[in-house]
Order: sequence, then structure tokens, then C-alpha cells
Amino acid sequence: MPGFLSTILAFIVAIGVLVTVHEFGHFWVARRLGVKVLRFSVGFGRPLWRREAADGTEYMLAAIPLGGYVKMLDEREGEVPASELDRAFNRKPVVSRIAIVAAGPMFNFLFAILAYWLIFIIGVTGLRPLVGQVLPETPAAHAGLHDGDEIRVVEGRSTPTWDAARTALLKGSLGGGSIALEVAGSDGSTRQVELDLTGLTLDLEGGDLLPGLGIEPWRPSIPAVIGEVVPGEAAEQAGLRAGDRILSADGRPVPDWNAWVEYVRTRPGTLMEVTVERDGSPVTLTLKPASVAEGQREVGRIGAAVDMSRAPDLERYQAVQDYPPLEALGAAAVRTWDMTSLTLQVLGRLFTGRASLESVSGPITIAQYAGETARIGVVPFLAFLAVVSISLGILNLLPVPILDGGHLLYYLIELVKGSPLSEEAQQLGQRLGIVLLLGLMALAFYNDFSRLLD
Repeated sequence: MPGFLSTILAFIVAIGVLVTVHEFGHFWVARRLGVKVLRFSVGFGRPLWRREAADGTEYMLAAIPLGGYVKMLDEREGEVPASELDRAFNRKPVVSRIAIVAAGPMFNFLFAILAYWLIFIIGVTGLRPLVGQVLPETPAAHAGLHDGDEIRVVEGRSTPTWDAARTALLKGSLGGGSIALEVAGSDGSTRQVELDLTGLTLDLEGGDLLPGLGIEPWRPSIPAVIGEVVPGEAAEQAGLRAGDRILSADGRPVPDWNAWVEYVRTRPGTLMEVTVERDGSPVTLTLKPASVAEGQREVGRIGAAVDMSRAPDLERYQAVQDYPPLEALGAAAVRTWDMTSLTLQVLGRLFTGRASLESVSGPITIAQYAGETARIGVVPFLAFLAVVSISLGILNLLPVPILDGGHLLYYLIELVKGSPLSEEAQQLGQRLGIVLLLGLMALAFYNDFSRLLD
């Protein structure tokens, strides 16, 4: 239950922050362009808190934290006093209306830059991108990658950690063709290699890209000893304790922590018999890993961390990706652009049928990711917020009536034809937009529940 509550809390915090950022964009630009804002609400439904400012704007926190809105003075929504007609949204020039509507998504992208800026200032510690094994007859093998190589640069981008390398490889793979790498051999010599992806189908939406390329990352061999157990998770429920050494699972020896993690991940929701060494004696327990979504796959999780005090000296295998504040801002803008273009390319594959509809996720999956990243630490949670903020910005810019992008489409048509669309055309578009959104929500919830029930 504590794990469930922390997941819900992390989800509410994430949605609350991102919705507030989005709506504040509309609010801030509207005020700057002389539009009167009647209400700024975070959430829908019954008000939990409200306050009216001296300028007449009502600020409200509502019970359903799945959205929000900014209500502006508008003749289409009620009578407007003659003295305030110049402050009505509908009376503003079309360029001003475009700026107000576009501000919400733009603030989502600005928030992503801020989040990545903080991440790069704090620093991202990760393992250097060392190749553990190159699988035969794969793009990596054909390119001439070898066990022990370190991936230094991907498509001109420095890759100090596996996180950076995965992002660069994923972005490069979406273009098809080939990916240029600079690698360093175990002897320190550097060389250029090229991964040829022609005709290769990669799992871009779920799982790990690396196996499809034929790359198995190097991982340190750490003894399978529990260092920490998360309250309320499967490990605690099964009776696992800090200090337990995993000896076997379903009768199979567990040589190290990596083997244990892989065994658990491939058995979501499956009962297993685990033997541990505790205080010098063997103890047998029954464990059932929770099933959590990871892209299009379900993986097992038990809520336990390794005892890193027993790990070999990892410092020489680690790298920190961080920058001074000014350089961090540039790196954050580049990362935001990369993630935006990556999301757009995946979205394009979805619309053209080259990506599975199973990759569409809803609130349940988002909540699970929110809980997972919040439990890991500040940097992963900030990275999660940045990705979701980018997705929210892109989603709202889609030319679907009822979304910001639909309104922008109306205003662009108005710019071209010199007059607004007819009320009938706009209402028809609104109805179509509602149908499309309901269909998308139904698909997202279906995928979420399918993952839970698998």
C-alpha cells in the first residue's frame, strides 16, 4: 500500500506541475496582451480551494487533478460589459489569439528545457557505454564493433554514459539508413564505424533498442545481495530482508545481481521459489514480482535494491554528464529538441502504421512511471517530467479541434481567408475533436488495463 500511495502522490504532483505550467502559459500571455482572465483552475470538478484577486481573477484548485483551464472574458461565452469589450479574447487580433493559444504548449517545452538544465547542473552519473558482447550476424558485428569497445560519439554527439548513447542511437535509428559511431578499443585507439540499419526492423517503442543492434552493454558483476527493500512492494511481502544473498530461483543458481534482475524482469506476476542465505543458513521464500509496463512490454519488479557496498570499484567505469550553468542551458535546449524530434518521429510512425497502437499509454502507465522515477531519485523524476511535458506540448499542438492545435488551425484559416470560420463549421469540428479524443482515451485505457491483466 505505501508503494501504491507513493505512486498516486507522484502522479498527482507530476500532473499538477505540468498542467499548471501549461495553463500558466495561456494565462501569462493573455494578461500581457490585455485579455481579462476570469479564472485560472488547476483540476476540474468541485473546488477544493479558491481565491479571488483584486483584479477580478479567480484562482482555483479543483478535485480532479487530470487537467485545468484558463477562462477568459469572451463574448461567445456570455455578455460582456461595453466598458470591457477591448479586454475580451474574441475582440483581439488573430495574431494575439494565436500567441495566447500557442503559449500553453510553448511553456511545456520551456519547462522541459528548465528540467534538463537542472539535471545537467546536478549531473547524471551513469556507466560508460562499454560494449560487453557483440552478438553475431547483427549490425554491430557487421560494423566491426568488438567486445570491450567504448562508444564515444554517435552521429556527432558525445555519449559519456549509456543513457546518452541510448538516446543518440534511438534518434539515429529512426532515420533508417546508417548510424555513424566513434568508438575506442580496449587498447585506447579510436576508430570510426557505421551501423547499417537498411531493412532492419527495430523495437523503437518498447524494450531496449540495443539487442536489435546486436549490442549487450557491459555490466559489473555484483553479488546478488539485497541492500534495501521498498516497503509494501513484492520483496517485503515475500519476506526478503536487507543482507539476504540470493542463492537460487526455482532451483536455478543465481550467479550475480544482473542475472537476478533479468530473471525477475522476465517473470512479471509469476510465482517463484527463491532460496536465500540469511545469517549463514538457507531460507526458502515464495515471491511474486509485480507486473509493470515498460514501453509495450510488461516486466517484473520486486522493489529491492542491490547492496552496492559489495560491488567492485565502479568509479573507473562511471562517468558524470554535467555542465556549468551556461553550457547546461545549451545542452538542455539540445536535449529538448532531440526528445521533441524523437517523439514526433515515433508519432509519425504511429499514424502511418509503422508503429503499434499498443505503444499508446494512458494515465495508469504514466502513474507507474511517475512512481518509479520518484522512488529512484530527483534526477530520474525530473527527466520523466521533461519527457511528459514535451509529449503534452506536442499532443496539444495536434490540429485536432478542441485541442490548442485545433484552435490554431481555425485561426490560421482565418488569417488566410480574412474572416473567422462559421459557427457551424467550428461546432462540427468540436464534435469531431471530442470523438477523436474519446477514441484516443479509450485506446490508452485499453492498453493500460491490458498491461495490468497480462
